Parts: sequence; C-alpha cells; structure tokens
Amino acid sequence: MIEAAAVTVRSGGRTLLDAVSFTAPTGSVTGIVGPNGGGKTTLLRALVRAVPVVSGRITVDGQDIRTRRRRWIARTVAEVGQRIDPDPGLRVVDEVSLGGLAERGVLRAGGTAHDEQVAGAIDTVGLTPRAFDRLATLSGGELQRVALARALAQRAPHALLDEPTNHLDLRHRLEVVALLRTIAPTVVVVLHDLDLAARVCDHLVLLHHGRVAGAGPPRDVLHPGLIDRVYDVSTQRLEDAAGRVRFEFSLPPERHLHPDTKESS
Repeated sequence: MIEAAAVTVRSGGRTLLDAVSFTAPTGSVTGIVGPNGGGKTTLLRALVRAVPVVSGRITVDGQDIRTRRRRWIARTVAEVGQRIDPDPGLRVVDEVSLGGLAERGVLRAGGTAHDEQVAGAIDTVGLTPRAFDRLATLSGGELQRVALARALAQRAPHALLDEPTNHLDLRHRLEVVALLRTIAPTVVVVLHDLDLAARVCDHLVLLHHGRVAGAGPPRDVLHPGLIDRVYDVSTQRLEDAAGRVRFEFSLPPERHLHPDTKESS
C-alpha cells in the first residue's frame, strides 16, 4: 500500500502539489488523472523522494520514505517514466537486466534464474525477436515496452507508471493495458485517456492545479459535472448494456466561434 497524507511540493515560488492525500491499496490499480500541469508527474516523483516534499507524509507499506535508504525505495518501487531515454548502445536484454540490480544487487544480479526472469519479461511485452537489438534501433513505442519489461524484471511490490501507453499503437496499447495488473501487486498509473482510466482503474485521483478535485471509484469521480469543471469542456457520459463507459467531449458552447467571426492576430 502507498499512502500520501497532505503532501505539499513547491518549486520556484510555485505550489505544484497542495496538501494532496490519497491511498493506493495493494491489489489495485490506482489512476492519477487531470489536465496538463495539474501535478500528476510531480506526485509520482514525490512518491519515490525524487522531489522534495515541503510538508506531509508518504508511506510505502507503512514505512515513511524519509527514513528509508534510496536502495530500499528502488527495490520496493519500480518506475516507468514518461520520457524513456536509455543508453542507445545497450541491447534490449541488457536494459531489461538492469531491473534485477535493484531487486538482487550488483553482485547477485546474474544467474540462470535471473536470465529466465529477464527473458520472460521481454517475452511478456512482445519483444523477444528484438531481444539482442540495440536500443538505438527501436521505435518510441518499442522503447516504452522495454521500460515495462525492465519494471517486470524488477519484481517490485509496487509500480509507478507515467503514461505507459504513450507512443504505442492501438494493438500494443491494449497489450500494455492488459499487463497493468501483472507488473506489481500495487500499481499507480498516470493516464490522460479518461475512457481508459474508467476501464482499467479501481480507484482514481483527479488532480487540478495541484489539488485533489475528486477521489474514489471511477464511476464516482468521472461524472460530467466534475469533468466539465476541471477540464473546461462539455462532457457526455455513455454506457452500453454491458456497463462499459465511454465519454464524448466537446468545447463549451461559448467557445465555438460564429462562422462569420474571424480571430484577430
């Protein structure tokens, strides 16, 4: 379980997170959603002590992360960032193997079991044919899957994923969504796609200007009134006979320009 209690982060005179509280239960996928600049990535970074917290408390399995060594955090929480920028000279298998360093340590990272673990992670994300290719030859979507494989190989009890479907085509996007619950027992994932968030997350935290605008089950958080207020759009929520939810969005009526109106330069 990951918990944040009244977490505040400031930088350059700006408040990036303002008394943010939420709980990510073990065995669940917790989604972080909200407009650009709302504090989603900052929150993920705060959860692993990558940005300084002005006030508040973050615990992982009841342990205050301020009192734990960075090695413990790295072994306990796997991260997949929004920007994937590995060493282009490494091969896929080399990059994924690095996931074992946090779990086992440098001196014990090798061995048959570890090799099988790495091979299994690469196969899970569909990159076995490219296992020995240099990262420099991979597309953005393939690099994203390498990062997911590295997190799988780490076998941490918790995982933080920042837009894991970024750069992926439709097929691989669906495959990543199917993988979310296998990466770690506790998953916290930043998503922009509200349809996707409604479908795959057990809990949602909606951030707006660094504050929690809503939290709870997707059905409670993703209702048109709140979405319209936070995103400044007009939302229609649709639900099919099987209970699957999707949204249709448009600009508010006052945002549409009259056909004869020309924007000034």
